[in-house]
Amino acid sequence: MPTLLRRGLNLLRTLNVRVQDLEPGTALVSRNHGYEVVPLGRGSWVVRRGKPDVQRTHKAVMNHLAAEHVASLLYHYRADCVLDVGANTGQYAKQLRRYGYRGRIVSFEPVPEITEKLRRASANDPDWHVYPYALGREDRTDTINVVYGSMSSMLGPSEFGTTRYKRFKRSRGQEIEVRRLDGLLDKVLDGLDDPRPYLKLDTQGFDLEAYAGGGDRVREFVGLQSEVALMQIYEGMPRMAEAVATFEADGFEITGMYPVTREETTGRVLEFDCVMARADAM
Repeated sequence: MPTLLRRGLNLLRTLNVRVQDLEPGTALVSRNHGYEVVPLGRGSWVVRRGKPDVQRTHKAVMNHLAAEHVASLLYHYRADCVLDVGANTGQYAKQLRRYGYRGRIVSFEPVPEITEKLRRASANDPDWHVYPYALGREDRTDTINVVYGSMSSMLGPSEFGTTRYKRFKRSRGQEIEVRRLDGLLDKVLDGLDDPRPYLKLDTQGFDLEAYAGGGDRVREFVGLQSEVALMQIYEGMPRMAEAVATFEADGFEITGMYPVTREETTGRVLEFDCVMARADAM
């Protein structure tokens, strides 16, 4: 005999509501019929609307796999503080919470108007802290190029970047504060009995500069992730080989690589999200 849930779903179908069974006890209910469900396994799916878009679906799948991988790594390495460098409006921190991380989050975002949005996003999370700084090799006041969205950078755009992203033509300069990571780390980790920090870098081409400001204390991190570039969107940004070699020299090893952006016409990957860990920290 059909269960009460099944009878209810069958009734919805008679009302022209789309009901798609995903697994026992789970169904997707929608008035919109123009979508497709792509199973990812382990109780996860991508729902895409409109015409099939392989690029967009691939990006959604990679984002899910990267987030799930990071959540697992944080758990297994017992990370209790994630430094979110280049936080923008808090997208990464919110994703950490959605995927189950409950430890401390410390976000760094130097552009004042974006910092205020970040503070509002973190207001109801007592273990999510916000600092209005960029990180770099030295403490100083500098100018950042503010670009719409999440592409503000200490570096100017390359010729390739300007061609690909028209928004660079509308950038403006903003004076900000830059701080060294090692000078902030004691304050950031204060109150943790046995700190096991994890470093996330997404600074639009400035990751190695932010990392250099950690000095010898980068070896205190159990893991890190950084957007490493195959194509230079910004002038002077390091390429993937240089970035990975720098991290490996300090004992970090790759645990995952996930495409972040691609060229739609050629399919070339522009950047990977590189996730790394220190095996001796396990």
